[in-house]
Amino acid sequence: MKKSREPFRFFDRVHLRELTGIKAKNLKELVDILKAAPDSIVYYHTHHFLEEHHHLTPEPANDFAVWVSDVLGEEILGEKLASLAMLEFPTMGALRDRIINVIEQHISSGKELRKVPEGKEFYFMKWVSLVLPTTRVARDLREFAEALGTLSLGSLYFHIIESRLRTCKVSNDFSVWLADSLGEQELAEVVAKLDPYTYTLEGVRSQLIKLMAKRIE
Repeated sequence: MKKSREPFRFFDRVHLRELTGIKAKNLKELVDILKAAPDSIVYYHTHHFLEEHHHLTPEPANDFAVWVSDVLGEEILGEKLASLAMLEFPTMGALRDRIINVIEQHISSGKELRKVPEGKEFYFMKWVSLVLPTTRVARDLREFAEALGTLSLGSLYFHIIESRLRTCKVSNDFSVWLADSLGEQELAEVVAKLDPYTYTLEGVRSQLIKLMAKRIE
């Protein structure tokens, strides 16, 4: 079994949810706040459902789409926001810009901006992430596959989704390690194309283990 140049070191992380005290009662206010919002706010409102409801597939719509559709009653705009393909955006900044662009295009149509009653505003929240090292490492594909089978969902989520967005990597941690440290370029490309937004987290785990097992045979 080929050994890697550098072992893969697994990390885990904990999210702390934080209220910001910021709210929007119409689309103009939503856009203005988003333009100045830190990545942690955009990340929370576009990703927390994926982790909190990891057993659902496909993933529930992001918070912006839900509020626009269900509270403002702007269903067409809500559908556009819900259809954004998260994997296409390399950073939270790029995702934020796209959300803003979609909403501003709707506003520019000249329709009267609906305002929600008190208590129905969009309340902005953010995630504070604590990344924690673990003692688990993998030096070859067999060890890597074995580790995948017992990783916490938090660790899996971090390496397959969050790390890419936090560090602006072109792909997830697993794909980068497979290519750079093991020289498994073809396998790395397959893993990079795996869309975690169309699976449950357990589904992602299962697909990864199958890919490793097939390569080990």
